[in-house]
Amino acid sequence: MSPFIPADPAEVAAAVTLAAASKTPLLVTGLGSKAALGRPAKALRRLDLSALSGVSFYEPEELVFTALAATPIEMIDALLAENNQELAFEPMSFAALYGTGAGTIGGCLMTNLSGPRRIKAGSARDHILGLKAVSGRGEAFKAGGKVVKNVTGYDLSRGLAGSFGTLAIATELTFKVSPRAETVTTLVLPGLEPAAGVGALCAAMGAPVDVSGAAHLPPFAASCQGFATSITALRLEGIAPSIEERFERLALRLKPFGGAERLGPEASQRLWRAIRDVAPLAEPHDAIIWKISVAPTAGPVVAAAIGKSHPGQFMFDWSGGLVWLALDPQASPDAGAATIRRAILENGGGHATLMRAQTEVRSRVPVFEPQEKALAALSRRLKAQFDPLAILEPGRLAADL
Repeated sequence: MSPFIPADPAEVAAAVTLAAASKTPLLVTGLGSKAALGRPAKALRRLDLSALSGVSFYEPEELVFTALAATPIEMIDALLAENNQELAFEPMSFAALYGTGAGTIGGCLMTNLSGPRRIKAGSARDHILGLKAVSGRGEAFKAGGKVVKNVTGYDLSRGLAGSFGTLAIATELTFKVSPRAETVTTLVLPGLEPAAGVGALCAAMGAPVDVSGAAHLPPFAASCQGFATSITALRLEGIAPSIEERFERLALRLKPFGGAERLGPEASQRLWRAIRDVAPLAEPHDAIIWKISVAPTAGPVVAAAIGKSHPGQFMFDWSGGLVWLALDPQASPDAGAATIRRAILENGGGHATLMRAQTEVRSRVPVFEPQEKALAALSRRLKAQFDPLAILEPGRLAADL
């Protein structure tokens, strides 16, 4: 069956209306950068949004832009860079993990992913101001606007973040942007074990120095970036005089963890781009990749607990609260899911997402954290309101959703 390839938002609504009338499940794609993220689709027909591309509104002075959903992130980054601005939530590229790219602005919101700067700036949902979308009924609607203070009642724009297109299809989005930092430097503490490294990260986050990136790379992950030992890295961004003063204060505060080394702007940008894209763990390409979110201090404990049963490679971001884990594809029939989720539960709670695995594995292993009964029931009711015939990405998040 040939795909729907709408030329504009009105044709998106028409295509969904037609699919709803025939109860034809739809796979929604932009550039296909995240096709391997989530459970394999149960769709019968593809809705290709790639023609919905372009920035329709940009006011650098107001720090706001509006773009069609399939506008490539690279295009937006280039446009913002001309005015020394950026997307503060630092969307990752999937070139290393999937061999694709950063994808589209609509995909950023629908997956709600973000990079190392999340500890300071938040995720994509914290920067969306408004959107236009189409429900599973084929009904076009809009939410929010083009100014920061525009919300009364339920913030639907943010509510759709992380829904993976299962509730509605975004056709146009408005985001706020931020000024790009004049320069960047990174304080590096070499040779620390994970617990000590995360301890240093947490100490740094408690200091008034405005850290915008806090990661620990054990020896394997660090060696992939050319370092001889583990590194604990803290990013400082801003104007040069401010960075100098903040670096000295941070180095003094972290003196009990060892002597601080320094990376300049170019080396810093390379390092944080690699951390953002999980490049140190991306090879071999058949390795299973998990993304684990826990309390920062629990990160090393959870990683150690998992390692007792399933040795693998790992790295820590978000001051230790984000654990990226790479496992051998033959580690266990369930890709380590039971062990990982038990370790999380026994150490304060959190959630784990299977970010990369073969299609067959993603078909039988819960890719996203299983929901408690009450929350699962709420998710089904929400799905029924937006997509009563369940034609939008059925099964993408859970087998029964």
